[in-house]
Amino acid sequence: MKLPAPVPPGPGQESVWAYPRPPRLERTHRHLEIWLGGQRIAATTGAYRVLETSHPPTYYLPPLAFAPGTLEPAAGRSTCEWKGEATYWTLRGGVVVAVAAGWSYEVPRPAFRDMAGFVAVYAGRVDECRVDGERVTPQPGGFYGGWITRDVVGPFKGEPGSVGW
Repeated sequence: MKLPAPVPPGPGQESVWAYPRPPRLERTHRHLEIWLGGQRIAATTGAYRVLETSHPPTYYLPPLAFAPGTLEPAAGRSTCEWKGEATYWTLRGGVVVAVAAGWSYEVPRPAFRDMAGFVAVYAGRVDECRVDGERVTPQPGGFYGGWITRDVVGPFKGEPGSVGW
């Protein structure tokens, strides 16, 4: 399968096509926020991001970044070839319930052990997610959880025609 032509990054931008495979874990101190039911349910400047070729960054927030009562275990499991077995989380904000809108790796593989228990959230299943005040665009496709901001360029895995990337 032919890979797409990467969008050239402008000043201050990253191309997701310069991200590695297998993916890399890195610490981030950007201000991350998650909103659901009209309430801010999570905020932190102490998260991780996972960078993988063709994917916008996936942010993992520490459990203590979530307001009390906003996280509860959800049914289901999946396995990532790089990170291990995922646990799913239901999020609550106000009267809104977002079933299995988050996931974590409680016992990740060695390269990702620093983010054990940190929770990622599907931006498209909550009111909004923000990075340094910017509202993110969810990564296309229902399976992926990357957050697209103006400082990353694609094309992105999940868009139509990207199944074989």
